[in-house]
Amino acid sequence: MRIFLLLLALLAAWRPTPLFALELRDVTFKTKELGSVLFSHNGHIVTGKQKNDCRACHDKLFDMVHPVRHTMAEMEQGKSCGACHDGRSAFPLANCSKCHPVKNLALKVKGSKAVAFTHQAHAARSSCAACHPSTFTAGKNRPVGMTAMEQGKSCGACHDGSKAFALAECARCHTVTDIIFTVRETGPVTFTHQNHSGRQSCRECHPKIYRYVKGRRMGMAAMDQGKSCGACHDGKVAFDVGECARCHPVKELTFPAKELSPARFSHKVHLATYGCKICHPKLYSLKGGKPVGMAAMEKGKSCGVCHNGRVAFPVTASCGFCH
Repeated sequence: MRIFLLLLALLAAWRPTPLFALELRDVTFKTKELGSVLFSHNGHIVTGKQKNDCRACHDKLFDMVHPVRHTMAEMEQGKSCGACHDGRSAFPLANCSKCHPVKNLALKVKGSKAVAFTHQAHAARSSCAACHPSTFTAGKNRPVGMTAMEQGKSCGACHDGSKAFALAECARCHTVTDIIFTVRETGPVTFTHQNHSGRQSCRECHPKIYRYVKGRRMGMAAMDQGKSCGACHDGKVAFDVGECARCHPVKELTFPAKELSPARFSHKVHLATYGCKICHPKLYSLKGGKPVGMAAMEKGKSCGVCHNGRVAFPVTASCGFCH
């Protein structure tokens, strides 16, 4: 009797073990223009609305024996994924980034740094369908220049000043930085894009005066003739290029003297009365030169050109003025 009861208990506890188990795997679909799309079985029948219900999709929507690929247009008509992803049963097909991977782009520009295009910033304001595929085919597109954009192509389809900020606001997309020009004779000259773009548009300089790629350096003589910075810095549109200290760093100088204490030269004091061109480069080469002694100055050289008792106090006056 005890053996019989034990056998009944064992039979009650025993369950048949399946010989085969269905393995659910994620499926990756490769698209020609929109990258790879990942379909997660786990997200649909384990944690999703179709929990433990494979028949919700198979074989009615997806034939496992004779699989068929459907286009987005067909899905929008209720086929394939579109049977559920209609905005009611599940998120709508228009939420492209839920399935298709999107990434930020760095668009190479010949004369400038790369322009960053942020999908996230654009998708927050408009739908993917606003750009794809009418304006941009998904995948690589042929580069379009600013002239074409101004005619409404590429980014210009929206960036017209009404739908989105105008193309003329270059710094919204293109990186602008201060430029430091190395000038051997006077020290570095800093060009500040921020100061200039606050007064003029980028097009007043680019590309008519300055090409986007590196060009030939212009000297002060060329600027005096209206080239480079001189196109605006003529004393009317902007301060004259003759106001050297507005761009070139000037500093106080000290000259050693053999018998006396060092002589001090103040650019600040002199610039308050005279322009730089009175002395440079006729009297003093910006490249430097051989020191001139007091005897030569008394004969009208160097400082003696002005410090002669008529234009300015004579070099023979009290030595303490300079030393």
